[in-house]
Amino acid sequence: MQTSFKSDWKKTFFIIWTGQAFSLLGSELVQFALVWYLTKQTGSASVLAFASFVALIPRVLISPFSGALVDRWNRQRVMIFADAAIALSTMLLAGIFWLGKIQIWHIYAIMFIRSLGSGFHWPAMQASTSLMVPKEQLSRISGLNQTIRGALGIAAPVAAALLLEFMPMFGILSIDVITAIIAISPLLFVVIPQPDKSVQTEMTNPTHLWEDVKAGFHYMVAWKGMFYLAIAATALNFFLNPGFTFIPLLVTSYFGKGAIDLSLLESAFSAGMILGGIILSAWGGFKKNIFTILIGLIGMAVGTALIALTPTNMFYMAVAGMAITGFMNPIVNGPIAAIIQTNADLQMQGRVFSMLESMASAMTPISMLIAAPVAEWIGIRGWLLLGSAGCFVMGIAGFFMPALIHLEDSKPAKASQPLAEG
Repeated sequence: MQTSFKSDWKKTFFIIWTGQAFSLLGSELVQFALVWYLTKQTGSASVLAFASFVALIPRVLISPFSGALVDRWNRQRVMIFADAAIALSTMLLAGIFWLGKIQIWHIYAIMFIRSLGSGFHWPAMQASTSLMVPKEQLSRISGLNQTIRGALGIAAPVAAALLLEFMPMFGILSIDVITAIIAISPLLFVVIPQPDKSVQTEMTNPTHLWEDVKAGFHYMVAWKGMFYLAIAATALNFFLNPGFTFIPLLVTSYFGKGAIDLSLLESAFSAGMILGGIILSAWGGFKKNIFTILIGLIGMAVGTALIALTPTNMFYMAVAGMAITGFMNPIVNGPIAAIIQTNADLQMQGRVFSMLESMASAMTPISMLIAAPVAEWIGIRGWLLLGSAGCFVMGIAGFFMPALIHLEDSKPAKASQPLAEG
């Protein structure tokens, strides 16, 4: 299906994009505040690992199905309902904090629900972007997305650390509800283009849903380079996610510092993301996006190793390592989205994005359960070094894999059949 773009596509896209930026700010505030609360209340690597496990499980389990549903449903409505569900769950948690009845399992439960909503929202937004933004602008938009994430990543940790000094937890959580309303409001008044209505039907039959999920999986497997990239992303999450989950404990137990210092580390990561996103947005990456991704992986390995090797009296060396890692983050992630948005069939993009998300996230809960006891044995810095080595090996090995190198040259096969009618 060919998509024509109106001359004023920027107006519609950036109205929605601005609302989503506010929502992301609220989510970043909540994430920092909840992680710091768990860190101070328990000081346990296992608690942080399980919190990440709970937040990732919905993405692993429902992502293939949410992608199939996103390809069928009105993507604009999916985004509205997902944002609303996340806001309501956060409001509930704020109420529990306000009543003084909070328990750790309450936080786990709300993290689960928020992740469930994100599992629908993310593929809907990514697939909608392909229908709102001209093909030649997708790499730049990916870079811009990474830039705003970096900018908010600087502002949110510092703001959250300061707010924790002057505001109760329920007040911080309430901010996320307000930003969610700001994100939903534009979606009520603008129109997001939708795929061909002949394949966009309501889902009523579980058999059809399962067939759509299988079609999405076969589509990705047939696109060998993308399938290999998904496997690499799975391995990357296994190696890196646990180490960065334990950064709050590294700050308190290894460096002996507090919330402001943690916010400095996270802000350094985000500052790197801003710079990397700006460069990617202006540059667009190498002609072959996969080269950009692989070089970014090697850079991530360098930054992670620098964090792991920092002596206790050289905290700013770890800050530099976080900045390098953050810089490489958009260099890796931005081109992946652009590859899918440029090459995958429009009717399949929801499933491709969610399948990639599911595969990339599937190993993380397992790695969290493995990393907690291993980190107690070899230390958090030891796990970071392990992650750095794994990331470096994948970056180098990718240059010797023809299917990966020619990922963009071998277009995916067209969907063999349209979505089954509901």
